[in-house]
Amino acid sequence: MGTAMARNVLRAGHELAVFNRTREKAEVLAADGARVAGSPADACTGCDAVMTMLSDDAAVIETTSSIVEGLPKGAVHLSGSTISTAMARRIASLHAERGHGYLSTPVFGRPEAAESKKLLVVAGGPADLIERCQPVFDAIGRQTFIAGAAFSALAIVAIVLRQQPRS
Repeated sequence: MGTAMARNVLRAGHELAVFNRTREKAEVLAADGARVAGSPADACTGCDAVMTMLSDDAAVIETTSSIVEGLPKGAVHLSGSTISTAMARRIASLHAERGHGYLSTPVFGRPEAAESKKLLVVAGGPADLIERCQPVFDAIGRQTFIAGAAFSALAIVAIVLRQQPRS
């Protein structure tokens, strides 16, 4: 899903640096105009926002620990990962200490929805940051639902929705 989302961000005209722990997965995006970064911190150099889509709390904290080193003050971390509420609060705190913003932004849809820019984005966090990042949401999804400022509660919603049977 991340590759399709990245391609849509590039198609929307945004500059993009990409990092993946499996470098080959990031390198396929170079042909589309992305800069392949050597680390999460490197991917954040000079950016306005960073988006992550990771598998679990351990991957999120490892990656976020690097992101906070490279993310410029005032930039925003958009976390699309399904994580615990405790982890959401921990990441938000790490970013607040560095002058960064944090939004919980899970997406819903299958890989083909990601390819065709038809994901549903649910954004939780400060309203001004959600508004500022709306062009990114528009690049990857067909609709954005605003969940309000309680991003840690949004983690619960994401977990519940992901557990629902598919029809």
